[in-house]
Amino acid sequence: MGEVLKAIGLMSGTSLDGIDAAVLETDGGAVARFSRAIAIAYDAQMRALLRAAIDAAKDYAPGAPLPSVIADAERAVTQAHADAVARLNAPEATLIGFHGQTLLHRPQEGRTWQIGDGAALARLTGTDVVSDFRSADMRAGGQGAPLAPLYHAALVKETPQLALPIVVVNIGGVANVTYISDSTILAFDSGPGNAPLDDWTMRHTGKPMDQGGALAKAGRVNTAVLNAMLQDPFFERHPPKSLDRLDFGAGAVANLGAEDGAATLTAFTAASIVRAREHFLVPARSWIVCGGGRHNPQLMAELRECLDAPVLTAEDAGWRGDFVEAEAFAYLAVRSLKGLPLTLPTTTGVRQPVTGGRLHKASA
Repeated sequence: MGEVLKAIGLMSGTSLDGIDAAVLETDGGAVARFSRAIAIAYDAQMRALLRAAIDAAKDYAPGAPLPSVIADAERAVTQAHADAVARLNAPEATLIGFHGQTLLHRPQEGRTWQIGDGAALARLTGTDVVSDFRSADMRAGGQGAPLAPLYHAALVKETPQLALPIVVVNIGGVANVTYISDSTILAFDSGPGNAPLDDWTMRHTGKPMDQGGALAKAGRVNTAVLNAMLQDPFFERHPPKSLDRLDFGAGAVANLGAEDGAATLTAFTAASIVRAREHFLVPARSWIVCGGGRHNPQLMAELRECLDAPVLTAEDAGWRGDFVEAEAFAYLAVRSLKGLPLTLPTTTGVRQPVTGGRLHKASA
């Protein structure tokens, strides 16, 4: 094992639920030790600000004056992450991996946009920060996503009781899969995650998510609508492929009632994850689910019913399921500092393994 660094990883995902912060000790290859971790929920005002910024980003033309709502959101995101670092209380950490908040991801246009001021975060925390993890990959021909697969592979290597091949599924606003065999790490976005269901639930109940899958459980899946959604050309495309949070919305279920719409959207997320199997040469022996979606018992039940292998939660594998993505950005920050690859041709479609990230020194 090389020089081990203690790094903080910060993640604010497309579910817009809040910030996850975790401390990881790693040399950028192996995981040496897990340390403190906290989750901080966004309040309704912050979620509304981020939704408004995402809406503004959809129509923004590069080079035009930055809409004030996006500038406001960036300041708020940066300060919220600085507050998260303070609450985490890990003064021994020497590096922060700061993903920022994604407003837009359009790889077909060569565009990805994460707000969050890495230089300001370094000043506010007094700790060196690595940010801007996606741009180098996209400049080198990659999709810029997903970014966690190399960390997923490191976790699997540290969990020898798991027999390969394994699929790690992260269900955030978008769902992505990492297929790990003896010789391959294959990763791609599989389809919608929590975002369409969260938006639907907010619209119909005023709550930010379908807590416990209760709304979906009370409804019935409209199979005609579900089958129509599954005809989207995205599912026929071979990896690499990645999505924007808004690529799959709730429009297809607009004429359904609240419960049936939730049931159909939940089934859609499950079915799109199941369809990821079409791209695996050898069937997986188990599936490990991390991210917020694993807290939805209705979604997990549908995955277990449809997949022909055990479906485990991250906790079943001995991982910290709420913090895998945050840990991943601590891991990637260390790899960036050491000039190691963050992405591979089989994870983002980049032409060759490429490093990335931008270092902001606290002393600058």
